[in-house]
Amino acid sequence: MPVNKKNFGLMLFILSVFYRIIVGIRNTLFEINILPSREFSVPIISVGNITVGGTGKTPHTEYIANILKDEFKIAVLSRGYKRKTKGFVEVLTDSKPINTGDEPLQIKNNFPEITVCVDESRTDGINKIVSNKLNGIQAVILDDAFQHRYVKPGISILLIDYNKPLKDDHFLPYGNLREKESNKIRANIIIITKMPGEIKPIERRILEKDLQLLPYQNIYFTNIKYKNPITIFPKTIAINYSFTKCKYDVLLVTGIANPTDLLNHIKKFALSITHLKYKDHYNFKEKDFKKIIDTFNSIKNTNKILITTEKDMYRLRDSQYSSLIENIPAFYIPIEIDFLYNDKNRFNKQIIEYVRKNKPVSSIYS
Repeated sequence: MPVNKKNFGLMLFILSVFYRIIVGIRNTLFEINILPSREFSVPIISVGNITVGGTGKTPHTEYIANILKDEFKIAVLSRGYKRKTKGFVEVLTDSKPINTGDEPLQIKNNFPEITVCVDESRTDGINKIVSNKLNGIQAVILDDAFQHRYVKPGISILLIDYNKPLKDDHFLPYGNLREKESNKIRANIIIITKMPGEIKPIERRILEKDLQLLPYQNIYFTNIKYKNPITIFPKTIAINYSFTKCKYDVLLVTGIANPTDLLNHIKKFALSITHLKYKDHYNFKEKDFKKIIDTFNSIKNTNKILITTEKDMYRLRDSQYSSLIENIPAFYIPIEIDFLYNDKNRFNKQIIEYVRKNKPVSSIYS
């Protein structure tokens, strides 16, 4: 919930009522076809959420890209949140996050063989992607597009954080909802993310009953897997660090919506954690780098490291002020998702078969 809800609760609640009315009118205009939803000749897979931030859109988008990339030519299209550019931009591995956004740049570096683009208009972005016949794109994954209704996806995937049930939430800015919980009917697939593990069968049945799934909707459950930390500045850090045999005093720097899970993971190899927390997609300034290095130097233990997230890493590493921290042991922790209840193959099959059945005729796009 917003941090100032306690002091401005009534005002925020009133604003949330107006926001709910506006969103409701907009959705109604789409439902009665006054506002058009366009279909495309290539398979479109949308990944999004109903709440703001922190449901795991990027690792789920990367998972889908990974299972499709070996058989199909795919593109990922994102808005490029917090970028300083406008319009259509193709993301390259050496692009700057200020021009593309941090998450699209992360996806491109993790999958350099696929096409990654940003455009605030998903319709214009898809048009530009498919009009480039040399690319021969056979499927497009839309990142964070559940509310972008001008495009009608073939598969719409809705992510819901296990720790933030929709039925207990409120509309922005009083709560975290972008639209009504009932609008989950637009999703073909619902994924409950950030699961603590496999829950008891009765708890799962209660959860599924609360969602009131429709016959055409499939549900899956995923959790986050943290991979081994990777150094941000390999040219300057030559010392080996063991995260299984040694514990460190950790300076954690985050600019993400919800760092709680990461904090709990870091406790496994941390003697202590000093946390510098910034807003999601924060653009680090010179004063922030100075605060980071001063805070790091103030930690008395010599056995100390800096830890950040993968998407924060790009904004730290590619900043003009990165030299201020490049001589300290700084690491980022990549993440990936894992399907629970042995449902990975079922999910993979549903996605791959959809693309196989709907991909464009290759002679047209070759």
